[in-house]
Amino acid sequence: MTIKLYCFGESGNAYKAALALELSGLDWEPVKVDFFGGETRSDAYRADVNPMGEAPVLVDGDVRLTQSGVIQQYVSDKSGKFGGGDQHYEVLRWVLWDNHKLSSQAGITRFLMNFLPEDKRPQEVIGFMQGRLKAAYAVLNDHLEGRDWIVGDGITNADISCCGYLFYPEPFGFDRADWPHIDRWLSNIQALDGWKHPYDLMPGSPADRA
Repeated sequence: MTIKLYCFGESGNAYKAALALELSGLDWEPVKVDFFGGETRSDAYRADVNPMGEAPVLVDGDVRLTQSGVIQQYVSDKSGKFGGGDQHYEVLRWVLWDNHKLSSQAGITRFLMNFLPEDKRPQEVIGFMQGRLKAAYAVLNDHLEGRDWIVGDGITNADISCCGYLFYPEPFGFDRADWPHIDRWLSNIQALDGWKHPYDLMPGSPADRA
């Protein structure tokens, strides 16, 4: 049975789930969520897809899961990949760190800077968020010095989670050239068989609304 992932290209959290599925080799297909058209705020979406009003959502037969980290773990349990083996707690530590310190800040900052009308972009908030992001980039960059992957000697959910927003082209205060160890690590991910850019992996991009 084909796994369905409710997702949209602009979402870094959806990208984590989609990238895990794509690299795992499991049979899956994307279901486009019209986030910018208000689909996740609709009564129908909340009743039929996710009462939290969020994406991504994975549906595999009778299994329905939300939250990217949970979906990544499900992919690991089903495929046997990306869990980190005896270092699974270290993988989980980085997934939780990313969700709290990196992706949450990057997602909000990118949205404020790119998807709000220019006259509604709160510059003081953006500056504050970029300061928090700079601290997170420094933590990740320092950790990756001398390492090809965040945990162990191959890609895990730690990498898939932490890279979630870092391949997007829209400005939000991240320049790969400023963080050489992150840049090298992202290149390692891009070199994996099956890697795709978020706008190539999932339906939906800013170009569709241009």
